[in-house]
Amino acid sequence: MAQAIRLAWRGRFSTHPNPRVGCVIVANGVVVGEGWHIRAGEPHAEVHALRQAGTAAQGATAYVTLEPCSHFGRTPPCANALIKAGVGRVVAAMQDPNPQVAGQGLARLAAAGIAVASGVLEAESRALNPGFLKRMEHNLPRVQVKLAMSLDGRTAMANGESQWITGPAARSAVQRLRAEASVVLTGADTVLADDARLTVRAEQLGLDEQLTALALSRPPLRVLIDGRLRVPLQAAFYQAGPALVVTHTATDRTAAYRDAGHEVLELPGSDGHVDLPRLLEVLAGRGVNDILVEAGPRLAGAFAAQELVDEYQLFIAAKFLGSTAQPLLELPLVHMADARLLKIIQMRAVGDDWQVSAVPRPKASV
Repeated sequence: MAQAIRLAWRGRFSTHPNPRVGCVIVANGVVVGEGWHIRAGEPHAEVHALRQAGTAAQGATAYVTLEPCSHFGRTPPCANALIKAGVGRVVAAMQDPNPQVAGQGLARLAAAGIAVASGVLEAESRALNPGFLKRMEHNLPRVQVKLAMSLDGRTAMANGESQWITGPAARSAVQRLRAEASVVLTGADTVLADDARLTVRAEQLGLDEQLTALALSRPPLRVLIDGRLRVPLQAAFYQAGPALVVTHTATDRTAAYRDAGHEVLELPGSDGHVDLPRLLEVLAGRGVNDILVEAGPRLAGAFAAQELVDEYQLFIAAKFLGSTAQPLLELPLVHMADARLLKIIQMRAVGDDWQVSAVPRPKASV
């Protein structure tokens, strides 16, 4: 199962909106077939592994990181393929939370006389697909907020200058976060200040040729929150390709953005800004699993204030920007009891910088 999980991880850039899945087939203690879901719309992990195993799959044990599907989507059910191949046993790391499956795949296998088991390395399997699981279980995408800051918690100079706080290794790590996401989301302030494109750049990914090709084959949807359409169509962000721009209110320029090939979505909130919770619901309805927010202190602070963040990716540079530089988040708090608590789940060096992954804790009690 551990090998199946390693195989599944190779699909982290290209399976959206499907989950990342790996499969290993073992006969008489020998691995006879391996596979992983490479790209949505193409064969699933079980099919790749069965093709490699051939007739050796008969009576063998298939280890798969997610319950085999039992429904017809863009590909036939994997449960049927396993039954047809004559495997003797199927071990799943976890049941599929997708309501179209939800135990039915394992039930179909059992009804065909195949021994089934689940719950092997389940936590590790869940870690493969946090966005997919959240969408299936809560009808919302997973939201990561990426922030680059100095040791004194500053993100840009007072005049808005912010390139580059961190070094090449950290920027490469950010490129991989973008490539793994279904959506990269930013705000008008960031695009105007940095002339940002928010694209995935092959030369900065630091991946092998196969994974680079997969990452580029399914670029994330770029979403710009621009309540008043302040970013001109001539900006590099729009010139980089079609995007979804989310506004508060339609203007007489809305048609021009649509005519240029961009989608405009109007989501007015009660506070005069874009309705962020509603935006997450809309994106989940479109099959979005993971959102990476790369925004300035105002928009990042809005996600934090509304408790919409599942995980922070903090890149910390060994430098001070000074007391007049811009803060990490616009999150005005008054009392210590108002502090937002985080649980650090990972820290690692990336070149001369540090990457800290942290998740929100419940609010401190008085």
